[in-house]
Amino acid sequence: MRRSTTLSSDASRANGSTTVKDYIRACSATDDLSAIAAAAASRGGLLDDRVRSVAWPKLLGSDVLPTDPPNVMLDWRSLPKHKDEDQVRLDVNRSFIYYPKNESEQQLDRRKGDLSDVITEVLRRHPMLCYFQGFHDIVQVILLVLGKELAISAVTHLALLRIRDFMLPSLSPSLAHLGLLPAILYSVDAKLCQHLSGTQPFFALAATLTLYAHEIEDYGAIARLFDFLLAEDAVVSVYVFAIIILSRKEELFEISADEPEMLHFTLSKLPKPLDVEDMIARAQKLVLEHPPEQLPFSAWNKISAYSVLKTTRGLAKPQTLIEGEAFFAKQVTQLDRDRLRQKIRLAIWRYRKPAGGVGLAVLIGLVSIWIQKGGVEGTHFNAFRKIWAVLRLLGP
Repeated sequence: MRRSTTLSSDASRANGSTTVKDYIRACSATDDLSAIAAAAASRGGLLDDRVRSVAWPKLLGSDVLPTDPPNVMLDWRSLPKHKDEDQVRLDVNRSFIYYPKNESEQQLDRRKGDLSDVITEVLRRHPMLCYFQGFHDIVQVILLVLGKELAISAVTHLALLRIRDFMLPSLSPSLAHLGLLPAILYSVDAKLCQHLSGTQPFFALAATLTLYAHEIEDYGAIARLFDFLLAEDAVVSVYVFAIIILSRKEELFEISADEPEMLHFTLSKLPKPLDVEDMIARAQKLVLEHPPEQLPFSAWNKISAYSVLKTTRGLAKPQTLIEGEAFFAKQVTQLDRDRLRQKIRLAIWRYRKPAGGVGLAVLIGLVSIWIQKGGVEGTHFNAFRKIWAVLRLLGP
């Protein structure tokens, strides 16, 4: 990697010695991602969209020719329709509500057309991805910054490598992100954590799922926050929400712990105005003081090894799309295995009495037949053989 160019410091920007042209030139000339990331995370971020259009693709690893996907040379319109395209169409029709401002209906329609094309192309080229409502909020920010052509590759890399957990065929990996929130809060303020213990952290889902693009209505603020989020590990998004909670401590203590619905309602809405710069600075400090590996309740150990929370942790360079697809496949396998375990547990519970011996014997027989017929293969076989062994021990 070239490291000949050093991006400007906060001090030089503060005294006006750094111009947008300086930043564009510096970002274009360097492959030192740590320097670009440091600039993106520093106060003021990447200054404006001209700098972002150079820096964001580098941070996402989308600034290189897309040699990974086998169908990259095909016209995406000729590819099979993705199962979620009807929902995409509905969401695109609701896009560009708050920004950009002062554009005609015709201009907004063109932007919606571009947004639809970008999302649809990404989904058709990577049909394993599952669209979620709010994905369009993320993509519209990237589209406004990068333009249609650059946005396609950037969104592809984002989907497979940064927010992959949100595009799996189950919501459980997304909810696992939220499971870190109580542990983070407990590390900082055990009393506040206890106060909120009556409500599940689902209040943070809409914000974290959309990288806050669904919640923040000011374009400058969300673009600035994206500077930070794209420059950091994926887990930092959860720490950002923890900071939002901690900043509302007094307000939350005014609501009784016996009113979990009111606490949930309050926390599901971001405070206005939102000081993005302060939030970023505090989130950086929080991650350093309470890194995910040191959180209580073994919270980090409960996160899948294939989750973006772990696969983006401490990366020196962006991953490839092939790596992203491999992680995706491993996560799907893991989800299938978890679903089977749950079914077996339910079956054991169902047949536990009064004819538990007979019922469990039937269940053991069914599992045995299923395994013998090739219901599992490869590395799965050992896992399910262990489950079968446990069932035999529980049997008559």
